[in-house]
Amino acid sequence: MRRTKHYRLAAAVLLAAAMSLTACSAGSSGGSEAKSAGKTSLTVALTGPPTNLDFTRTAGAAIPQALMSNVYEGLVKIDQDGRIQPSLAESWTLSDDRKTYTFKLHPGVTFSNGEAFTADDVKFSLERVKTGWVSSLKTKMDVVDSIDVLSDSEVEVKLSRPSNAWLFDMGTPVGAMFDPSGVQDLANKPVGTGPFTVESWKPGEAIAMTARDKYWGQAPKVKTLTLRYFADATATTNALRSGDVDVVYNMQAPELLPTFESDKSFQILDGTSNGKVELTMNNKVAPFNDVRVRRAVMYAIDRKAVLDTAWSGHGTLVGAPVPPTDPYYEDLNGVYPHDPGKAKALLKEAGAENLKITFTVPTRPYATAVSQIVVSELADVGIDATIETAEFPAVWLDKVFTKHDYQMSVILAVESRDLLTAFNNPNYYIGYDNSKIKDLAQTADAADEAGYVEGMKKVVRTITDDAAVDVLFLFPNLIVAKADVTGLPKNSVTEALDLTAAGWK
Repeated sequence: MRRTKHYRLAAAVLLAAAMSLTACSAGSSGGSEAKSAGKTSLTVALTGPPTNLDFTRTAGAAIPQALMSNVYEGLVKIDQDGRIQPSLAESWTLSDDRKTYTFKLHPGVTFSNGEAFTADDVKFSLERVKTGWVSSLKTKMDVVDSIDVLSDSEVEVKLSRPSNAWLFDMGTPVGAMFDPSGVQDLANKPVGTGPFTVESWKPGEAIAMTARDKYWGQAPKVKTLTLRYFADATATTNALRSGDVDVVYNMQAPELLPTFESDKSFQILDGTSNGKVELTMNNKVAPFNDVRVRRAVMYAIDRKAVLDTAWSGHGTLVGAPVPPTDPYYEDLNGVYPHDPGKAKALLKEAGAENLKITFTVPTRPYATAVSQIVVSELADVGIDATIETAEFPAVWLDKVFTKHDYQMSVILAVESRDLLTAFNNPNYYIGYDNSKIKDLAQTADAADEAGYVEGMKKVVRTITDDAAVDVLFLFPNLIVAKADVTGLPKNSVTEALDLTAAGWK
């Protein structure tokens, strides 16, 4: 009964806050420009602005969400079903030993600064991942042994061993192509081969893009594209109703969806994503350096109640840090059923009864909603969690992600196929001891397709058994837009928000 009251209170607080904010004005200054531009412009509302525009040196999903596919492109891209498709490479071959890829590049491609895109740029871009990137994603290129330019339009990439994961990774930010003369100020002036260029950027507010006249591929449907960022999730829906924005992408106020369902001037798209809402425990610091305490947390949390209360039931329970779109996914929800009694017994065994911890929560709508329920669940098993708010992205990225100065946190991890990025690196902020999975992962990556799937399933099971992280639920991709907007990507399968095909009826 006590827990039910906590959930009702949390739900009531969230709904009351949402209703009060709906009555407020969005206070936008960008709506008149969008309206005056007619049907040649599109304005998309997002939350969580980037701190700069250089994803090679700055962690987080906000930068590649805005720039990948729109400003930057790779040799390949990932489609809405998670399949690898050609992009800057019109074709490729793989050697019999599965270690050498030969890519044939599309002719006539140029960067936004006018420079031609050639095989030399492929070599520069891929080598730069190893030498110039700071992001932890750079490890995805460790398997590359050498890169040889065969001609302006052909490049050969040799791997040190066969890799099932590498070509997919080339469709993510680590595969982005750069011009050597255009990397001096990526934080402010991105230069790519994509359909848009960044016209202006107001930190924390908006990114304005313009369609390129000489884009090599299918021309964008609009001439101007604006991404606007709102500190409050509900303010985005206010902006949509007032006409200041045309689309609310990845809506962060699901309790307001019913207010749009009966209004024919709007449409709702309910897609999926690979974003995992993760309750992260610092595996390297007390008390979470004890696997029994981590397992106790897993048993203490009723993940279905978290999903139903915090996110109005939208989303999917997955039971492990892998989305169903990954080939090695399996349903592991049954490994840690909600069992407060078992949680208490594990805490007693670990000598961690009446535990007090600090819960560092980023200023994101899902995190705020989730944290109240998690605190209540933990209290029921004797863990006193004190919430410490961390402004996102700047403070959270510095304190938690970079300095690892935390005990428990919660974050939406949206990087595609990031399992080994997060858990095969003991210096990653989660601090998981990868000694159990390192050899398993390498063997799986070099195996045939069946061996890859089975080997990676063993990796996932090991991580889950170690209770390295508690995946609360898989985030939905909720979109609310004006009824006459077309071409929006329903699913979010990589970090990129590709708006090339978005336009108007």
